[in-house]
Amino acid sequence: MVTITSLAVLVRILANPLSNVFQKQLTQRATDPLFVISATYGFLSLVCLCFWSQLRFQGLSSEFWLNMLFTSVLAVFGNVFLVKALQIGDLSVLGPINAYKSVVGLIAGVFLLQEIPGWWGLAGIVLIITGSYIVLADKQERRGFSWQMFQRPEVKLRLAALVFSAIDGVFLKRAILVSTPTIAFFYWCLLGFGCTLVWIVLTMRKQWQEQVKLLANQRFIFMALCLSVGLTQVASNIALASMPVGYALALFQTSALLSVLFGYQFFREQGIARKLIGAGVMVTGAILITILG
Repeated sequence: MVTITSLAVLVRILANPLSNVFQKQLTQRATDPLFVISATYGFLSLVCLCFWSQLRFQGLSSEFWLNMLFTSVLAVFGNVFLVKALQIGDLSVLGPINAYKSVVGLIAGVFLLQEIPGWWGLAGIVLIITGSYIVLADKQERRGFSWQMFQRPEVKLRLAALVFSAIDGVFLKRAILVSTPTIAFFYWCLLGFGCTLVWIVLTMRKQWQEQVKLLANQRFIFMALCLSVGLTQVASNIALASMPVGYALALFQTSALLSVLFGYQFFREQGIARKLIGAGVMVTGAILITILG
């Protein structure tokens, strides 16, 4: 029997890599990553107002507001770094790199919760590192593993993005537990829009009009992006409401395989067979860490 939670996980796995495709397509057409994220937040906030009766503006606890504030700030930085990485890197590489989110969670558990990983957790780390080598290795260079691979700008941006998103997931879970997935989604959009708008005012006062025109010219891609991002976040909220954060993150990692396929389908990225193998190894490692570690 298909439950709402399992359906939400499936929707999230499908919608998230699609949103990455649309984000990359927009940035390839000279739209700024920050502006893309801000416009997405803003449009989704307007859509939420159509469901006014489902929302609450009073009676929400201080715990909710504090967690949503942390969530929004972390999510903004994570999303902007992600789109910037997609702008300069391959989707088929950056999608699998997200499996390192499980390693971040494990390391945070050691220092913050004194949770020492078991053998399965250590095996998961080895698999993720091995898989990332397969995904990142340049076959033509024929060189062994090198930490210089992680100095690539797009990889550093993607790693920064996943650190922010891994932490914001914890605060989002706390906010959902004292409200509802719908209310948390609305304020995720609204507060995210507010944060990015301040950022734009401070850094893009001369470019925003040009960015509006660029986005208007690509309105169909932008609408598809808003739909996929909205589905991704709503599905994530529903899954987090009834699942441990670690288990949800493990299941979300399977979208890495779709990211590799979409990288070939939409952008004709190369080395797809090798990247599929590497992504599969990384997904296996992520599942070992979060479920068995």
